Amino acid sequence: MQYWSVWYPEAAATGVLLARGRIEAVDTLLVHAAPNIITVEVFDEEGKRVAYGKDLKQEARAPISRLRHEGDRILREVCWPTEKDIGSIVLLMGGEAGILKSWWNSEDKKEWRWQVEFYNSMR
Repeated sequence: MQYWSVWYPEAAATGVLLARGRIEAVDTLLVHAAPNIITVEVFDEEGKRVAYGKDLKQEARAPISRLRHEGDRILREVCWPTEKDIGSIVLLMGGEAGILKSWWNSEDKKEWRWQVEFYNSMR
């Protein structure tokens, strides 16, 4: 398991935590509605930071950011999901994580429809 934390570094004195999700270890994570700049930290279950991305800028306008864990770095790509992204984990602001089940957007990218599945267990 890993903890992915997404920060908005330009708010308040030291930034504001937007989302912290506990998920199975992944190399790619989708984030919905991330602001124009984010800082991302990934920790293992023992609390050791395993990856970091500082001041990752939004290079285009889109509703989803794809975060890639490469070595000890996190890279950000703003994207419109495709069929390849179906089944990926999506982190929402607040920390809920679900599975992307479907995505559609209009050709002019002014409309989109998507489905995310959430599952929880108290075990």
